[in-house]
Amino acid sequence: MKDFKLYVGLSEDRMSEVLRTGLKNDITPETFPIKQTNNAGICFPTRYVKIVPISAHGQSFHTSIWHIALAGITDEAYVERVRQKYDEVETTVLRHVLKHLRQRRLLTPYESIISRSGFKLEHPLVTKLYESIVLQGDWKQAENLLSVMSKTNLFDSYLHGTQPYAAWKRLHGTDADGDVPSPRGGHAMCMDPINDMIYLFGGWDGEKSLDDFWVYSAREDKWRVLSHSTSDEKNAPGARSCHKMVFDTKTGSIYLLGRLSDSDATNAMSRTGTPAPHTSDGEPSATPVRAFCSEFYRYHTRGMDNGKWDFLSFDTASQGGPPLIFDHQMVLDSESQILYIFGGRIVDGDWETVKYSGLYSYNIRLSKWKLLQIADPPVVSASMIPSRFGHSMVLEPATRTLYIFAGQRDDKYLCDMFAYDIATNTATELFADFSAAGGPDSSFTQRSVIDPSLRELYVGLTRKQQPGALTTISSEAPNWMFSYDSKPGTWTQILSHPPDREPSSPTTDTHDEEYLEQPQPRYAHQVVYNPLTRTVFLHGGNAGVVDAMEHTGEEGHKEERMDDLWQMTLVRAGSEEVIRRATYQLRQQQFREMCEDAAPIKALSFLQTEVSAVVDHNDAKETDTFRSLLTYLLSPSTLTPSPTPSSSLPSTSMKYILPSKAKEAREDDDEHGDGPPPRKRSRSRSPDHEDDHETWTSRLEEDLPMAQGPVNMHALLETEDPGEHGTDATRGKLTAARFAQRNEVFERLLPFVSDNAKQPSGSLLDIVCMDEFDGR
Repeated sequence: MKDFKLYVGLSEDRMSEVLRTGLKNDITPETFPIKQTNNAGICFPTRYVKIVPISAHGQSFHTSIWHIALAGITDEAYVERVRQKYDEVETTVLRHVLKHLRQRRLLTPYESIISRSGFKLEHPLVTKLYESIVLQGDWKQAENLLSVMSKTNLFDSYLHGTQPYAAWKRLHGTDADGDVPSPRGGHAMCMDPINDMIYLFGGWDGEKSLDDFWVYSAREDKWRVLSHSTSDEKNAPGARSCHKMVFDTKTGSIYLLGRLSDSDATNAMSRTGTPAPHTSDGEPSATPVRAFCSEFYRYHTRGMDNGKWDFLSFDTASQGGPPLIFDHQMVLDSESQILYIFGGRIVDGDWETVKYSGLYSYNIRLSKWKLLQIADPPVVSASMIPSRFGHSMVLEPATRTLYIFAGQRDDKYLCDMFAYDIATNTATELFADFSAAGGPDSSFTQRSVIDPSLRELYVGLTRKQQPGALTTISSEAPNWMFSYDSKPGTWTQILSHPPDREPSSPTTDTHDEEYLEQPQPRYAHQVVYNPLTRTVFLHGGNAGVVDAMEHTGEEGHKEERMDDLWQMTLVRAGSEEVIRRATYQLRQQQFREMCEDAAPIKALSFLQTEVSAVVDHNDAKETDTFRSLLTYLLSPSTLTPSPTPSSSLPSTSMKYILPSKAKEAREDDDEHGDGPPPRKRSRSRSPDHEDDHETWTSRLEEDLPMAQGPVNMHALLETEDPGEHGTDATRGKLTAARFAQRNEVFERLLPFVSDNAKQPSGSLLDIVCMDEFDGR
């Protein structure tokens, strides 16, 4: 066989072509990727596979297939999820049909489908809102429904999707002696979210590595020193920086791995922008024999061993784990009790050659290391993540996915992003350049945290302009939010101030002054997050080069390290803002109708009081819209006049003729004699109708299909449907123009409602294949 086609489908009579290609005339196996998604990007299931030969390699050859095999995912649970998602397509089409019927004022068939199928187009409160606005014009009830919808959390999805701003607050708590951790960078922090406690260990103060151990209570705003020097304690780690700590919420244990200490090497620290360490006599410190062993520690915060350290490993590399590394990342899956470590630079004494670490896992229950992905393999695969250091990595526990992004490789700052699936050991590149996709600029030592409940990542960016002995920091370092609710995800910049106020705007409100206080841009800082209180905590770091004259009175430059502690919460639009904006839409339409139905003085009074009360007069766009409403009062008619029916369309509206009325219609036509020419109709003979003979008739059977010309949509909208129960009779007939206006107001409110509680976006016509539609 030379050329062939491949078809797949759930049944033999409904198969789709997914491949057309050819085979070489040799014995080398060939593999072809098969299309597995439709045009809408939905993965479809398959039960049957059909191969259709097109040609052979020679005219005298018969077509033959010697061997064929299928490869792919065979996990039954995964396949079932795909099948269920595919079945949802039919549900999506039905929802579009219902939306289409309601928009065309065909409420009788709309309600018939719902009653027979038990299917719901939207949340019951949204349906009530539609009836109140479109059918009844009951504006008071519609406004009351907005408050009920807010309490039912129907606006939460919209509120979480609004652009937030960061509310920073500096925390000034100390310990009992009035002390706080000294200024430093490259330290490690982790958080106990249940008890709202932050643990801090080690770091570099510009002259030496540190080994003090602190805990901060966010509830009490107090520091407490756990150890002034862990080097003096049994089984405890020594002084270090650029290490990582994680907290196990299940057991209350802290795990610590990695280091860059005074005795490791001078070149490594110089290349990361930190002055090389020296001994007390001013000479660079020597490297001892055990300097390159990767030690692994655990600290207990609960139970009988509370306050004690465990020395888990003298050298993790000898047990199948990572070598001695720094500037790596480490996360913990508390549910499965597995640690994940990725990247970082290897410390082995050879600083002329840059070496990186791969991806490892550590099973806490089994005390066993496993190499998941090697660093810099000879053959690079698309499912491999390029090694790096100074990057970000967070764990999404629900899907067991690692998000890895940014960092540095050699002299290049990276701006790519990967999603690593732990179950399949495969990585997917989400962004080759997230800066081009609307995300942050590339930078070094990014810090990020995750909120799985909101499906969001928060990235605290600092910009390192150039590597070297002296590092300068950009004056602006914005924070970013990454939402991974949909693939590949979306980036949103976190505002530094409320959207309705510029930072330079004067204010006398002490509450407004809070957001003006923000931490200084920095790098090598640490960030932790409490998902229970949705609060970010930032501590320390390196502010870059400052003029030494300001600090010492001597000329020169010095890198400034910080000892400040900050908390940050994201502030989003509240539900009261949604209700105000929605109410403004309702009252605009109510005013327009009052201009038609009520006395002008009454409409003017409503505009000046009720409408003005819900306008944000600081918003220029809303103010302009409010002022333009006065034109409705001055115009004699604001509703769009009914257009004259086109000569190509029927001038009369469509009517549904019930079976009981069909005979009357026939008799009426016969009476006027304007029916079509008589047509002979044949009847089949049966034992019950032996006397029946072929007869002439001018009518077809009522259940036979009849040709239908184009529908006059305007006439259709003008026709009141029997399903319009409760229409306000005092306001007269609900005209097509007013129906369209009210329906437009209703649909302008839908963006505030969660997707799973409202009608689908888009139109039914959008999902119809118009290329194959010929009107028949």
